[in-house]
Amino acid sequence: MRPRIALPADTLAEATNIINERNAAFAPRPAIEAVVKAGGIPIIFPSVEPKDVTDYMDLFDGVAFLGGADVDPTFYGEEPREKLGITYRKRDLFEIELLKQAVAAGKAILGICRGLQLVNIGLGGTVYQDLSQNPHATIKHSQEAPGNMPSHHISVQSESRLYQIVGERPYVNSRHHQAIKDLAPSLKITARADDQVIEAVESIDSDQILAVQWHPENMYKHHVESKAIFSDLITRSAKIAQKRH
Repeated sequence: MRPRIALPADTLAEATNIINERNAAFAPRPAIEAVVKAGGIPIIFPSVEPKDVTDYMDLFDGVAFLGGADVDPTFYGEEPREKLGITYRKRDLFEIELLKQAVAAGKAILGICRGLQLVNIGLGGTVYQDLSQNPHATIKHSQEAPGNMPSHHISVQSESRLYQIVGERPYVNSRHHQAIKDLAPSLKITARADDQVIEAVESIDSDQILAVQWHPENMYKHHVESKAIFSDLITRSAKIAQKRH
């Protein structure tokens, strides 16, 4: 059986053209297609009450936490600052609980952009609410080039899982105004931009978590390194799927 990959949904705040209803749950089409092309079965999870997360746990083998709004800073002990973007607390509550239970259950985890920040925050880390807070951030991290085009390079640690997937010096896209500040205790930094902004993290003592600051789902069709990130998620998730049989 193909691995089942949970895609926690974002929420469309505006009315849709089809049902004229606000707060419709959705997952980005590129992420859905990237999971399918890599050999997985995507399952979209709407944001529900955290108490209901337990009932989701038998439905998936791996989970990809995707891009979207900023995480509410009160989850890492800060009040909102002037340059904080849009937040949606209901999604934060659901995804943080889903993350914690997925970690405890040994599920394979991928974080993308906001997903990297969510993973770090959910495991006890913090982020810069805006990169203007980071005195070392000098690279343009919110590109104006098309989203499926790379815009800056990153340097990957040679002993990391990510190095095996994308190599030492991949060229990535960039669409974020926040970044990790304090690293969660169970994670290690595996890639940085040339201005030292953290671009990827992994689990310290396992292959359970891999999270990146860029958007491989927007580049997987034409960049083998981006496709390989999803293939890696499916490989890790397949180990979990085998335990179901």
